Amino acid sequence: MKRPWLQQYPAGVPAEVDTSAYHSLAGLLDESFSRFRDLPAFVCMDQAMSYGEVEAASRALGAWLQAHGLRPGDRVAIMLPNVLQFPIAAAAILRIGCVVVNVNPLYSARELEHQLMDSGAKAIIILENFSATLERVLPDVGIEHIIVSSIGDMFKFPKDALVNFLLRHVRKMVPRWTLPGHVRFNHALAMGANMVLSTPPMLPSDLGLLQYTGGTTGRSKGAMLQNSALIAAVLATEAWAQPAQAKARTMTDSQFNVVCALPLYHCFAFITCMLCTMRYGGCCLLIPNPRDMNATIRALRHHKLHVFPGVNTLFNALLNHPEFKSLDFSELTVTISGAMAAQEVVARRWLEATGCPMAEGYGMTEISCAATCNRLDLEAFTGTAGIPMPGMEVCILDDAGRQLAPGQEGEVALRGPQLMAGYWKQPQATTLAMTADGWLRTGDIGAMDAAGYLRILDRKKDLVNVSGLKVFPSEVEQVVAACPGVQECAVIGIPDERSGEAVALYVVKKDPGLDEQALRAYCAGQLAPFKRPREVVFCATLPKSPVGKILRRELREDRVQCCLSSIETKQ
Repeated sequence: MKRPWLQQYPAGVPAEVDTSAYHSLAGLLDESFSRFRDLPAFVCMDQAMSYGEVEAASRALGAWLQAHGLRPGDRVAIMLPNVLQFPIAAAAILRIGCVVVNVNPLYSARELEHQLMDSGAKAIIILENFSATLERVLPDVGIEHIIVSSIGDMFKFPKDALVNFLLRHVRKMVPRWTLPGHVRFNHALAMGANMVLSTPPMLPSDLGLLQYTGGTTGRSKGAMLQNSALIAAVLATEAWAQPAQAKARTMTDSQFNVVCALPLYHCFAFITCMLCTMRYGGCCLLIPNPRDMNATIRALRHHKLHVFPGVNTLFNALLNHPEFKSLDFSELTVTISGAMAAQEVVARRWLEATGCPMAEGYGMTEISCAATCNRLDLEAFTGTAGIPMPGMEVCILDDAGRQLAPGQEGEVALRGPQLMAGYWKQPQATTLAMTADGWLRTGDIGAMDAAGYLRILDRKKDLVNVSGLKVFPSEVEQVVAACPGVQECAVIGIPDERSGEAVALYVVKKDPGLDEQALRAYCAGQLAPFKRPREVVFCATLPKSPVGKILRRELREDRVQCCLSSIETKQ
């Protein structure tokens, strides 16, 4: 197919990436451990670990796992927030040829049971704060080995003991739990340090990561990401960042600091924050709980910030924090927004506050990470999702699967070496998602212009049909987000007797004085009548995914539940 976007590539960025030098992610990691041994690799709560220290700890943990029967291809679950133990665990699993299964630590027992049963994980590395959840499902899952960690485990004495004491006894953040046969994380490291790590032969086609989707269409599915796909994603991101790195070198000669406020168990952060940072020898600033804005600001205050990946809701929350301006943005070179649409008003305020334009990208679990991204040497927010990354192909399909001409709206389809091998143990779902010629049908509605810039309009299932007219929720949200007094908002479709569906608007206020009348007047000046909200709901918060994406699905489900309860009450 024609690839007009290649004409938009910065000088020196290749159309394809060569992955032939690496057979596995383990090889890529080993190279970074050797090249950057003495540099800090990760910082969490002011405690730093060098590349050499991460290498030694992951070698010990990998040896312990091997000594306890873990073999190449076995799945090992990681149920940790952004703490120093996470990169150690991930590197250990990859270095022995096992498969990382990332697990959201906030999962309910039902969600955890499904993922452990579906993946067939033989071992789990878990933070003790969430061990009570594992205890509830342990009799029903096939976990053979449990490694339990405390937040302060990798801190030096006496900080380790103090942090763990505060969390357990003062803040009482660790519920009581009992997990028979478990071993403590530091004990496993101590034992593994006296063992020999055996590096098994690995192939590009071997699985490196079993990454579960968000479950927006039912129970979450495991995307099978092979070594080759993950390596292609890392090298493509590295190539794409070359112009930004060259620019950054003119501003600083220090090591790049990359903010990791996104959860590492999400593929966006796993690739962009952890693997890519390690690839070019940066330092990853781990934020355990980004929803705690005060703690996040404190964690970043004493560091030069160079690269800041995030989502629209995170950037918006930071901008609204009174101490945000205390952060040092003098060397901030790259801001990447992904996972959900970046709103123009947020991007404009971010540029004004930091001097760094926001580069929006687009990706999904099934494509390892980013499929498209704006150039990282841009001077202003474009309002698009950018152009395809090296090696990626993007097209727009109609309902019959035919490719559409530039400018026409349809379903976004993706193809490239970063693509998953399919859904774990779900061949039917794989067949439904993939075309015969290797395109992934994303379920997103978009359009691509003649130059190759992609614009995401919305999720196909989120479209609101008002008397046969399409309303894209993201368009209405973009308008409302710019209304004075609005902090954040979300739009869903609701049943309507006259028009079939109508627009319902949920708003979190920034200005307590904002009322419905003023909001409706603002919308009347910005939106056609059929796009204007039929119903306005003011709320304290909006439901969000772990990465910070607003969940319209939960708003719809809550509304249905409220309607059913109302009917039952009347009866």
